[in-house]
Amino acid sequence: MLAEIFRAESSKPLDDFIASLATTASRRGFFIHNESKMDMARTFGQHGFTMAADFDLHMIQICKPEKAANSLSRNPERAVLMPKFVVVFSRDGRTFIRFLRYTQLMVAELIDDDDFPESLAKSFDEIIAMIHEAV
Repeated sequence: MLAEIFRAESSKPLDDFIASLATTASRRGFFIHNESKMDMARTFGQHGFTMAADFDLHMIQICKPEKAANSLSRNPERAVLMPKFVVVFSRDGRTFIRFLRYTQLMVAELIDDDDFPESLAKSFDEIIAMIHEAV
């Protein structure tokens, strides 16, 4: 397996979960990079597509600017694997959270960089810890 999907669920309404995630992220030096564009119903609407009234999906890009700037300065090849999206959607009164995590093996196979697989794994661990805390 080269990647896995982390799955979580929350009884919090979607917007409350996102607010909790933003607070948790901020305490760890992360922030939501795409706050104005993460609501996919609104984004699709801006492009002329109408979604069902109950379509509530947010693609939240999590960023830690200090670490990202340092990492990309060392090797711009890393950029292709750096965007980290937490996908959050609601269904049947519950909030579902999904996060794609690459294995260190996959990262090592794609990017010739001895330090990056472990560094990226630590970022994934931090994001998953933030999700647990926000749930």
